[in-house]
Amino acid sequence: MSEELVQHPKESLPGPRASPREVWKKGGRLLSVLLAVNVLLLASTLISGGAFNKVAVYDTDVFALLTTMMLLAALWIIFYLLRTARCPDAVPYRDEHAGPIWLRGALGYEDKSGLVLFGICTLVMDVFKTGYYSSFLECQSAIKILHPIIQAVFVIVQTYFLWVSAKDCIHIHLDLTRCGLMFTLTTNLAIWMAAVVDESVHQAHSYSGSYGNSSHTRLTPDPERAGSTTGGDPCPCSTAICQIFQQGYFYLYPFNIEYSLFASTMLYVMWKNVGRLIASTHSHGHTPSRVSLFRETFFAGPILGLLLFVVGLAVFILYEVQVSGERDHTQQALVTYYSFNIACLGLMTLVSLSGSIIYRFDRRAMDHHKNPTRTLDVALLMGAAMGQYAISYYSIVAVVVGSPRDLLGALNLSHALLMIAQHTFQNVFIIESLHRGPPGAEPCEMPPKESCQGITFANLDAIHTLPSCPPTPRLVSPSPESPQEAMAIISAPRCHWRRRCLKDISLFLLLCNVILWIMPAFGARPHFSNTVEVDFYGYSLWAAIVNICLPFGIFYRMHAVSSLLEVYVLS
Repeated sequence: MSEELVQHPKESLPGPRASPREVWKKGGRLLSVLLAVNVLLLASTLISGGAFNKVAVYDTDVFALLTTMMLLAALWIIFYLLRTARCPDAVPYRDEHAGPIWLRGALGYEDKSGLVLFGICTLVMDVFKTGYYSSFLECQSAIKILHPIIQAVFVIVQTYFLWVSAKDCIHIHLDLTRCGLMFTLTTNLAIWMAAVVDESVHQAHSYSGSYGNSSHTRLTPDPERAGSTTGGDPCPCSTAICQIFQQGYFYLYPFNIEYSLFASTMLYVMWKNVGRLIASTHSHGHTPSRVSLFRETFFAGPILGLLLFVVGLAVFILYEVQVSGERDHTQQALVTYYSFNIACLGLMTLVSLSGSIIYRFDRRAMDHHKNPTRTLDVALLMGAAMGQYAISYYSIVAVVVGSPRDLLGALNLSHALLMIAQHTFQNVFIIESLHRGPPGAEPCEMPPKESCQGITFANLDAIHTLPSCPPTPRLVSPSPESPQEAMAIISAPRCHWRRRCLKDISLFLLLCNVILWIMPAFGARPHFSNTVEVDFYGYSLWAAIVNICLPFGIFYRMHAVSSLLEVYVLS
């Protein structure tokens, strides 16, 4: 399934004839990438500059840029939808593999409930932000109220666009489409950066008082910029409703961050599919099918995963309650937090290693065909893991070189080492799973060619109760197919135990990754509560390391969830 356009004879070309413009495919991609890079650099410059009060970049400048980008992207999406609707030949091919299973929904490939869930949470966040800024309308710029409203419109338009067009392989206005998709992708990345900066600075501000630092988020009015002569806050959030809105949208930031990243991955696959020719006679890869959770499992993985999920929620709540109290309570909260994470990461490492060992006995053929979605999934898993790798190695150096030799230091070191091991073995397991052939490709499921006419069955009804990898065959009169179908039932149990083990492993890892996403995404920052790294590197350097690397670690967890869901389906 080649991604490159190939000149075919007219009679054998599976789709529209290659036009002279398609020869410039790489040039068109380069043009769209250059556009995206320049826009992204401009956005990142303003967003990072607007995060600090001493930089002469006002928060209204950042909001104005993001609002303009979202308006332009929404207008292009509307143009795309109208253009494809009026041109029947605009989309001659559909990439059935486009979009991770998480975005397509857990119970079906055509249900994109995953993307809609994050979109709805983002809309609720926009409502909270609008209510927050409206609480002191008399001293705020109009762009601050307009920004969440435009973002809500952009989320609605983009979600509908990805719902109906995520699989498109468009073949008209190729360069314009590539530039439009890249600009929309850049807009999502800019929204992600703005959310990460606001959330990170907000978290850092919560811990800065202990280290004599002062920091303000871009969302907090700056007295100097507001022209206040008294030095007080010209826009105080004093009412209960205002404080609810303010706290509410910070808790909803993780959903907005994940929505922007997942939308970016889908847009990238669409960009790769522009002008792509796909053979219509057959498709490589995995056949879409419906999936039922907990089906064909031993239930050990889901039960243990749910147990760790519940315990993790209790540990997270206990940590949030105790970490802001007295020093003794903070020490106890950190010990509890690290102990749970060490146990969870240790089990995940062993389970991932067990899954890789099981694949040594799996005789399904490897799928080496080109697949933009799978290639992107692997790249994101490896790239996002670098963020957590960096934090772990910085922690290892601080603990080993630093002078403290106490229980907390030992737990911190064990946590960092297990974090590296868990990411490594989990990536190996997931990547190998994604490259396995579809179910039914195992030799154990393929009936042998030699005849077995002599096989008889004492209880024909019992044959239907036997577990089988392929669909249960029909019992018909003796024919060349009947003995092969019978042998398929007899040989299926030899490989069925591996299927069940792999499904248990994938569900266990999925639930563990969910709880390990919830903890840092909703405010758990032991990196600052534990003073080992802060004392070793200094608050400013350590805060920069965590605020840059941790968002990638958070994204890794959610992307691992989507990949593990696909592993569950393909097992």
